Amino acid sequence: MSNDDIHEIIDDFELLGDWDQRYQYLVELGERLPRMPVEHKTDANRVMECMSLVHVAAHPDPDQPGHLLYTGDCDTAIIKGVVALLVGLFSNKTPADIESLDVDDLFKGLRLEEHLSPNRHVGVYAIVNKMKRQARVV
Repeated sequence: MSNDDIHEIIDDFELLGDWDQRYQYLVELGERLPRMPVEHKTDANRVMECMSLVHVAAHPDPDQPGHLLYTGDCDTAIIKGVVALLVGLFSNKTPADIESLDVDDLFKGLRLEEHLSPNRHVGVYAIVNKMKRQARVV
């Protein structure tokens, strides 16, 4: 079920064509990301491996027991867009669903590795790993 969401995201990006359009779409996703409450911007929620200042936080969904909601923020436009994608992908899922997400498939499908520096690529995976770790302990 969860990996269908990944294929849907990839299909959306395929419609955009070139990297400039995809980049702009990621920036727009970041701009639409709901504001992360200041009290969630703690060192515990910070992704230390990122060059950018990135925070992500998981919370139980009060409307769906056993499911999580994520918030996130970043000080860099393109990575904030990636955070927005991941927040949307990981939210409204159970910890087991989150663990089973094939994020490698997502990043390959979006061809992020081709367009992000190696350091940013490492940071993006660090965001994913942080979000999965949070799902295990919430």
